[in-house]
Amino acid sequence: MSALLRVRDLTVRYPGRSRRSAPVTAVDRVSFDVAGGETLALVGASGSGKSSTGTAALMLRRPDGGEVWFDGRELTALDEAGLRPLRPSFQPVFQDPYGSLSPRLPVAEAVAEPLRVQGRWDPVAGPERVTELLETVGLDPRLGDRLPHELSGGQCQRVGIARALASEPRLLVLDEPVSALDPSVRAGVLNLLTDLQERLGLSYLFICHDLAVVRHVAHRVAVMDGGRIVEILPAAALYGWGEVHPRTRQLLATAFPRTSAAGTAR
Repeated sequence: MSALLRVRDLTVRYPGRSRRSAPVTAVDRVSFDVAGGETLALVGASGSGKSSTGTAALMLRRPDGGEVWFDGRELTALDEAGLRPLRPSFQPVFQDPYGSLSPRLPVAEAVAEPLRVQGRWDPVAGPERVTELLETVGLDPRLGDRLPHELSGGQCQRVGIARALASEPRLLVLDEPVSALDPSVRAGVLNLLTDLQERLGLSYLFICHDLAVVRHVAHRVAVMDGGRIVEILPAAALYGWGEVHPRTRQLLATAFPRTSAAGTAR
């Protein structure tokens, strides 16, 4: 499969705590590909650089080094005017289902907002498109008049996914999309993402700390530690008896505490 997203030697630094402190390298020369129709899970403990990698890959924050390519275009070589027409093709879904939505915008307006911002809103076809998007993510269109605080966390996350789909993207960067949800609703959202990928041919960069979640959605897994990718392997390889990197073994032991000391799980 050819790569839709190519990241090469990505580096992200943040200022130190004081003016005299050296910058902190959050992402250190990270490289990976995401193919069309593929889910690459980017996993690691808190502070390993996962979210910073996703933010830089989306060009929501300019990386301090390296290259990001999308569908053959080098995003890091473009200014904001050059990026603007490409942004609809790669969209984020954030961790906090409530915080990612305006508390003052009804659901239907939240889903319609990307189309308005991109100048693609049609007064006739637009409301029909919003209805279609809500149905696509498994929501009753009658919820369109409600505000986010009137919905459950799972419903709000589905609204966030519908909002991302409004732009007809080819790639979603999902930053811990189910970690803030009750365990009882996580499976429904994960099943929705799998179904959408199959129906729409989407690619996912799925950022997550929990390998128990990753096993249900990922084709490949990239393990981060200290700002670097220490291992990329097929998802199926995580749950057999093969050798894995020590950091991967630790993540497996956390996700599956009753497995063997070898850190693998069937």
